[in-house]
Amino acid sequence: MKAPTLRLDRLLANLGYGSRREVGQMIAAGMVTGDHGRLKDPGERLAITADLPERLRVGGAPVDPPPPLTLILHKPLGVVCSHKEPGRSVYELLPPRWRRRDPVLSTIGRLDVDTSGLLLVTDDGALLHRVISPRHHVTKRYLATLARPLQGHEGAAFAAGDLVLEGENAPLAPAILEPLSPTSAYLTVTEGRYHQVRRMFAAVDNHVLALHRDRVGGLDLPEGLAPGQFEVASPDQIDSLFRAPGAA
Repeated sequence: MKAPTLRLDRLLANLGYGSRREVGQMIAAGMVTGDHGRLKDPGERLAITADLPERLRVGGAPVDPPPPLTLILHKPLGVVCSHKEPGRSVYELLPPRWRRRDPVLSTIGRLDVDTSGLLLVTDDGALLHRVISPRHHVTKRYLATLARPLQGHEGAAFAAGDLVLEGENAPLAPAILEPLSPTSAYLTVTEGRYHQVRRMFAAVDNHVLALHRDRVGGLDLPEGLAPGQFEVASPDQIDSLFRAPGAA
């Protein structure tokens, strides 16, 4: 299948390097180079392939990855996942020009301001909808630190598939509880209801003191990725979202 192409000025503008006019000025100033040296024609068409950063440089640095782009971000505490909520946003953890990309980058689901851990950010709409769609049953695992010791009945309550959260009518899908200590446990869910994990523990008379997501599907938060840091997801990492944890 032949790769799509795009005008050089439109490509760089879509990647957030500036307006078409500003990008044209960068090209005229000799800031954009390719395999064979300086690129001079804003209308030159380039193939949009995954190796674009190896073929194109801006200001001496590899150009940013083209769409589709998916990031694995370690969300720290104290930041929100929306442009509209008050407070510092996860998008402020990305290079400023990435906030001007077209198509735009969006989080796949959300973590609340008091929850840390694995957050996916993408411009791939099909991937976003596939991950959050209930029919794909993509799991999310959370490490919960609790205010009170587990009583022993919580696992059965979460796994039954008949737990109804306060203010709702539809029961939750079955979830898996893995106790780690009297006051900590993994909870794996397939849904993404509002403050779901916190409300589930509240329904069994407990309170979540700290919450951290470490896994989505078969993808674990990469070791060494510190809070606030991100990396570009590889095709294999994206595929692992739809595999069971530990599956090859």
